[in-house]
This record gives sequence, structure tokens and C-alpha cells, in this order.
Amino acid sequence: MASFAALPLAALLVLAVPWAWEHLLVRLLWRPYAIARRHRAQGIRGPPTMFLKGSNEEVRRMKAETADVVLDVRDHNYLPRVAPHFLKWRAQYGEPFLFWFGAKPRICVFDYELVRQIVSSKSGHFPKNDAHPNVLELLGKGLVLVNGVDWVRHRRVIDPAFATDKIKAMTKTMVSCAQCTFGVFEEQAAKNTNREILVEFDKAVQGLTADIISHTAFGSSYKLGMEAFHAQKELQAIAISSLLNVQIPGFSYLPTRRNRLKWMLEKKLRSTLMRIINSRLASRGSGYGNDLLGLMLEACTTTEQGGKQEQLSLSMDEILHECKTFFFAGYETTSILLTWTVFLLSVYPEWQERLRAEVLREVGKGNPSGDNLGKLKEMTMVLHETLRLYGPALFMQRKTVTDMVVGAITIPNDHAVVIGAPFMHRDKKVWGEDADQFNPMRFANGVARAAKVPHALLAFSIGPKACIGQNFAMLEAKSVMATVLQKFSFALSPSYVHAPADFLTLQPKFGLPVVMKLLDV
Repeated sequence: MASFAALPLAALLVLAVPWAWEHLLVRLLWRPYAIARRHRAQGIRGPPTMFLKGSNEEVRRMKAETADVVLDVRDHNYLPRVAPHFLKWRAQYGEPFLFWFGAKPRICVFDYELVRQIVSSKSGHFPKNDAHPNVLELLGKGLVLVNGVDWVRHRRVIDPAFATDKIKAMTKTMVSCAQCTFGVFEEQAAKNTNREILVEFDKAVQGLTADIISHTAFGSSYKLGMEAFHAQKELQAIAISSLLNVQIPGFSYLPTRRNRLKWMLEKKLRSTLMRIINSRLASRGSGYGNDLLGLMLEACTTTEQGGKQEQLSLSMDEILHECKTFFFAGYETTSILLTWTVFLLSVYPEWQERLRAEVLREVGKGNPSGDNLGKLKEMTMVLHETLRLYGPALFMQRKTVTDMVVGAITIPNDHAVVIGAPFMHRDKKVWGEDADQFNPMRFANGVARAAKVPHALLAFSIGPKACIGQNFAMLEAKSVMATVLQKFSFALSPSYVHAPADFLTLQPKFGLPVVMKLLDV
């Protein structure tokens, strides 16, 4: 009987030995050694890797050492704060260099020609890198993260929502939302003898941009928009805190305190977005509408073409993922652009006055419109310079699906490629000796002529997969800034501490308190 009882155990051992050989010895021990040796042969080096943890612990340690660094408000080189590991490794090993995110190899590149070849590739051999599971729950597997034929299908459905005429038609809603937000501040400032009010500007514009994306893309109420906003902000905090943790298989299913909170927030976000979707389904009448949500719901069908079924649809699950993606991208990136723009205009009041004069000249004191906002050339220059110095997304990532030759190097299959945009935006060989300084005049002749290479500004990426929402974001930023400049002058509060931080996006660590002064009418 004992021998029969031992049979299942023996069977398990037979199965476990090949698994242990494949995953522990080959993948986790031999593979890092073999990959490092292969890269050394072509002159690419990097920091040593730790079992399972890769370079994560060194990153964690260096970030902790620089966490308390505070900058002068005119010092725009925050890289020692947010990416001290990249600075050290670049100086020590040259570029590109190899490092390890857990057990996964990553190549970090800073060369514009290499980046152009990688990001502009139409071969499909450099798709977007796999997202961390917690980031995936936050963003959803929408257009930002899908690849291949799925990307083509999603893009084809979503493209019409971001046509130029559609975006210009949204200006009225953008301005209305901005006037509502800043109208409250106007009333409060008018009651004070000095006509001033202290505003946590970063928080104010986060709520404002969430309101704008709720109305323009989803036709939703402010209340539902805020529910989705708060759920995503809490999921973002969880994603940030767990980004460098070793991913243990099965751990995400354990009912830990963090996992239970994450599940609750995911459920809340999903139910809120489904309420928005179901509200549109219930009131569709003759159609679903021509905003982003309406177009996606229209695409929740198959069409007949030439007697042959062609799948042009999005499933309800895919629509839900796209709602996550565009809701987060719609409020997060634009609110950060507005936050850093107001910061820079506070530090450089001469540019604040130039933009106010331009707004009053081209827009007057009436409501901004799609047509007159298009005439704000100097504002466009300032926004582009803000994106160069304080772009919301710090790093872009791609991955290889086969061995790829790029320039003089070979990037093997199953490698992530990390593109250090803020490093490249400070490259003096490309941007000039004043690359570390705020100088909107570099964009006087447009983005393509601002630097020595036409694709030097990477804030919205480049190539066929450049951000679909860039025109929307720029028009939204102009709408809000024109509304503010018409009514207020502003300056940094004495309590402001300049400490840009990486919270998945680049944000002021301690917020942006601003003193807003109501202008004389």
C-alpha cells in the first residue's frame, strides 16, 4: 500500500524536475549570464543582476538616497531625483546599457537615430512592452497597450473621434468646464481685499481635466467622472508602490490587505464605467452619438463587406478597457502639462505677460474658440517647451519579438527597450547649449525646426503609433490657459517646494500651491 501511495509523489517529482530545470536553472540563472556575455561581445555592459530581483534593489536604494533632494525653481534638471540609477549606469557603462527589471532584460537607449528606427518601425518587430499587472489594471489594455492587428482595429474605430473638426467642436465644452472651475476662484478672490487666493493648482486642474474628458469623450456627468477619477488615482498609488516588487506567481490572488483594496477599486472603477456605458445604451435613440464612447458602441457590431464578414467591432470588454485608457490619459497627462506650464509661467513672469497679451490680442475677453485658439503661436511655443522639460511620460518602452539589428547593435528577442526621453530632451548636441534652460523661442519656427533633428521632441512619441490624443491635449491646454490668463495673474506660493517626482507620470512631489490674483477688469 505504501508503494501505491508513493506513486503520486513520484509523478509530481517527475514533472517538477523539468520545470525546475527550465525555470530556475535555465531561465533565472543561466539566461542572465548568457545574455550579459552576448551583450559584452558587442560592447554593451551594465550593472550586475541579483537573482529574481535583477537591478530593482539598486534602483530602490538610489531613489531613496535622492528622495529628499530639493531644487531651485530655475533648475530644471530633475534627473538626479527621478532617475539617479540611469545617470550612474550611463556614466559607468556608456550607452546603450543593459539592466534587469526583475528577471527581464532591458536595454536603455539615448540616441535619436536608434530611437527613430525603433519607434518608427512599421515591421511590427518593436511592439509596446508588456505592462506591469497593476499598471494594466489602471490603464486597461486599450490603444496605449495593444499591439498588432488589435491596435489597427482599435485605432480604426477611435480615429474619427479625434478628427480636427470634432476636436475644435469640443472647445466650447472645454472652456465651459474651465470657466466653472476658475469662476469659483474668481468669486472667492473678489471677496478678499487684496483680490488674491491661494490655490492648490495641481489638484484643481486634475478635477477640471477629469470633468472635461467626462463630458467630451463619454458624455458623462461630473459625479460619475469624479468617481472614476478617484478610483484610478488610488489604483495609481498602488501601482507606484509595487512597481519594483518581485512578481511572485500566484501572489496577486492572495487576499492580502493591498490585494483586497486593489480588487475593491478595480470593481468600483469597472462599475462606474459600466454605468456610463449603460446610460448611453439606454438613451441611444437614433444613435449612440459621435463622441469617443458613441463611436466605440457603434463599432460593437460586425459589418458585411462584399459578402464577407469583416470584424470591425470592439467587444464590450474592449470598450471598457478603452474607457479606462482614455479616461486616465485624458485627465492625467493634460493636468500635468497645465501644472508645469503654470509653474514655468510663475517662475518666468515675463513669459506670463507675453502670453496674456497674446490672449487678449487674439481672443479678447470673450470665450476662446477653436479658431482663435489656433492663433496663439507663443502659447504653443510655451506648451512645447514645457513638454520638452517636464513631459508627463518619462520613459517609453518597446520590446523585441525577434532578434533585431538597430544601428550597430543587435537587440535579442524578448528584450525591453527603454527610451530615456528626458535625457534626450537635454542633449546639448541636439538642442543647443541652453538645453537645460527654459527657452520657448526654440519653437518659434515649429517643432520640426526646434532642434538639429526634426523628431527631437518625444513628448507624444513619434512615428505611426504617436499619441492619438495630442491635438486634443494641446487644444484643451490652450482653452484652460486662455481662460486663466484672461482673469488672473499668478505666482508660486512661498510654501512651494521644487521636487519633481516620478509617480508613473512626472508630478510635483508636494503639489503646486499658487497665489492667484484677480486682474482688474
